[in-house]
This record gives sequence, structure tokens and C-alpha cells, in this order.
Amino acid sequence: MLKNAGLAAVLSFFVAGLGQIYNGQIGKGIGFIVAYFISGLLMFVIIGFITTPILWIWGMVDAYNVATRINEQQSR
Repeated sequence: MLKNAGLAAVLSFFVAGLGQIYNGQIGKGIGFIVAYFISGLLMFVIIGFITTPILWIWGMVDAYNVATRINEQQSR
């Protein structure tokens, strides 16, 4: 089934890991959600201010790229 890459990225914009779940990568999506939660907690010791935006952007880019890759494989 074809995936909308833009939708996958937007879902990850609102909830880290949701775009991965949309793409069918349930474990990876849950991993992103857990990592983002832990990173949010790490804001109390400053390091979270670095890791949280990195995870957030990485989640959006990964969701977009995976959806694009799924669509390329489906079109063959």
C-alpha cells in the first residue's frame, strides 16, 4: 500500500514516532516515542535541550524517507 510521505512527516511533527507507526514500523515508532519522552525528561539536566530537537527532526526526516522508499518499492 502506498504511503503519503508528507503525511508521515506531519504525523511525526506532532507526535515523535507516529509517522513511523503510520509507515508500519511499529517497534521503531514506539522506540521514538520512548526516546523522545526520556529526552524530554533529560531537559532537567540540560542535555535534553540538545537531544530533543535532534530526535524530533530525525523522526520527521526518517518517516518521510521511509514512506518514499516504501512507495518506490511498491511501484516496481
